[in-house]
Amino acid sequence: MPTGHRKIIIAIDGYSACGKSTLARSLAKRLRYLHVDSGAMYRAVSLYVLEHKVNHRDVDEMQQALNHINIHLSFEKDGQVTWLNNENVESAIREPRINEIVSDVSTLSNVRKAMVAQQRRMGKEKGIVMDGRDIGTVVFPEADLKLFLVSALEVRVERRWLELQNKGIDVSKEKVKENLLLRDQIDSTRSDSPLRKAEDATEIDTSYLTPDEQLQIAYDLARSVIAREVE
Repeated sequence: MPTGHRKIIIAIDGYSACGKSTLARSLAKRLRYLHVDSGAMYRAVSLYVLEHKVNHRDVDEMQQALNHINIHLSFEKDGQVTWLNNENVESAIREPRINEIVSDVSTLSNVRKAMVAQQRRMGKEKGIVMDGRDIGTVVFPEADLKLFLVSALEVRVERRWLELQNKGIDVSKEKVKENLLLRDQIDSTRSDSPLRKAEDATEIDTSYLTPDEQLQIAYDLARSVIAREVE
């Protein structure tokens, strides 16, 4: 992709373990765009809640905690690094204990407002691929290209289980399935920016597509949008 092409915003939403981050990271690299995994920000808030024993169900207590939370992202050769109060927490936010609380924390209105404001600032210059669960509907409803990933549940369970095994985390497939279903329910029914497909999003079923096949589909769609932008 030529470096001088007009830059766009690409929003990738969908369910957990559908390959959102993998696709977003690969697409951003191919387009020479910035990739932002928005979920990492909610995981960082969740880490703070756990480590400081914050009662996240108490609105005032949670707001006080947010006043002491500073999250920023850096972008290195190997990808995004998440920092919480100047500490690299990229590994810590991927631990299973975070999975147990992140959906609850991410439903909180004050948390979402704080994270969305930061995410929107990141997209001001365009040339960004951001993945999450409300990017095309809330964060960037004006995104130039919106993709919504879905996948069969059994495939998602297998993917997440293998991901955890590769990280040395021993967990049963049944536990992984329970966690995925719980997150789906919480994220789809929350009152503040629930997970849903934007009306103008293109749905991609990743169940039986290889990462390379997913990337080619997304890249072709991006090229088509960019071509229209420069006409």
